Order: sequence, then structure tokens, then C-alpha cells
Amino acid sequence: MSGIKQVNCPTCQKIVPWNETEPFRPFCGKKCQLIDFGEWAAERHAIPAEKPLAEFDEDDLDD
Repeated sequence: MSGIKQVNCPTCQKIVPWNETEPFRPFCGKKCQLIDFGEWAAERHAIPAEKPLAEFDEDDLDD
């Protein structure tokens, strides 16, 4: 697979080709995609915010 970008599946670390024909990229398949989704849904993954959500008010929202 020379010349084709490859990445590791975030869940199982299997090597996956990075191209538009891979329907679950960056995951190797539906199972790993669903495992990752479950981690986010259970709030075991999070993206840090500059300001905690509790501190936001309506003035912080863009029009």
C-alpha cells in the first residue's frame, strides 16, 4: 500500500487506509466506531473547554 496514507484505528490500533472508500475511517469497522461512540456517550471522553459550561450565559452566544 505504498503512497496511500494509513492511520491506526483509535479503538483497536489496527492499521486502516485513509481514503474515501473506507466507510468507517478512521475506524477499522462499525464495531470500533460504536465502541468509541459509547465512550463519548458515557462521558469517558471529553474535549476541554476554555470556560466551563455552567459559566456560559446568553451574552456568550453569537447572533
